[in-house]
Amino acid sequence: MGIWKQIGEYLYIKKRDPNEERTKWMKYMHGMNRISLIIFLIAVMIIIFKQVILPLFK
Repeated sequence: MGIWKQIGEYLYIKKRDPNEERTKWMKYMHGMNRISLIIFLIAVMIIIFKQVILPLFK
């Protein structure tokens, strides 16, 4: 599975393959990956805000 396809599935942009087996542990792993990806994107937006937007107002 490609990285962009995985990210699309985590963020509910793409539908997952209905024929793929889903175990309980796989659900947990995807849930943790989804949470870490969302936190990472929020952190990147905060860094961009601090480095780019705030200096414009000083």
